[in-house]
Amino acid sequence: MSRRTLGLVSGLLAAAIWGGMYVVSKVVLNVVPPFALITSRLVLGSLALGLMIAFRGGLHSSRRQFWRVFGVGVIGYGISLGFQFVGTKLSTAANGSLVTSTTPAFVLMFASIILKERITARRIAALAISTVGVIAVIDPRTARVEPSLFLGNMALLAAALTWALYSVLIRLVTRDLQVLTVSLIAFMGGLPISVSAGLWEASHIGIGPITPGIVAGILFLGIIATALAMSLWNNSFALLDANLASLTFFAQPVVGSLLGWLFLRESITPLFLFGGILIALGLVIASRETGS
Repeated sequence: MSRRTLGLVSGLLAAAIWGGMYVVSKVVLNVVPPFALITSRLVLGSLALGLMIAFRGGLHSSRRQFWRVFGVGVIGYGISLGFQFVGTKLSTAANGSLVTSTTPAFVLMFASIILKERITARRIAALAISTVGVIAVIDPRTARVEPSLFLGNMALLAAALTWALYSVLIRLVTRDLQVLTVSLIAFMGGLPISVSAGLWEASHIGIGPITPGIVAGILFLGIIATALAMSLWNNSFALLDANLASLTFFAQPVVGSLLGWLFLRESITPLFLFGGILIALGLVIASRETGS
């Protein structure tokens, strides 16, 4: 399998896993406050990756490399995940899918500034086509814009912006380290913020009754949606130009809609099919550019 194919598959698998994450997050957040849930995700993800790394010979990084990745992790797993979970709790799943679909556009901007990746006509066309596709898949008529959701929507927008910055920076720090090592250290970077905020939540908000279903949701979010999906996402940005890797993010709402059709008996509309075709077309256009 070529580097490009492996990178695309990694990104698409990560986005597919996250496609089912919003519904699970919404349910668990009714019981567990946002930062307490982030802490559980990062701890479970760190344990899972730590076991894998220990089996493969241990963690290998210099002090300078460690703190570079740790700082990137603060942005991705402390700040961005915080905004995402707060936004998910204060807004709606439909709004979450729609607002965070702006992530690839922010990646295009940050990749140009930080990585000096060229903004070409082909890349802009691929992004535009895929964006139209994801809007069709999500169907913006399902989104809600009432004032009561404003803070949640702003938190989701901040999550999209900071996740794009994290994704571009992760390409820098994976150039001389293994992806699993980068992922584990980055998880550690998120813990200072999540633990501090989680302790405040525990004393002021409290945690609801923990049922077997909630435990299953936390395990899914920690091991599958964090350890596995985040490693796949980091691997995609390690192998591909950031602009191309970011377009795989658009698989997220497609998978979310398909899961709704399979398990919630939601309908699949012609607009959804049209959107899916546009997203695929955008990926094909971007992937055919030399150097992607």
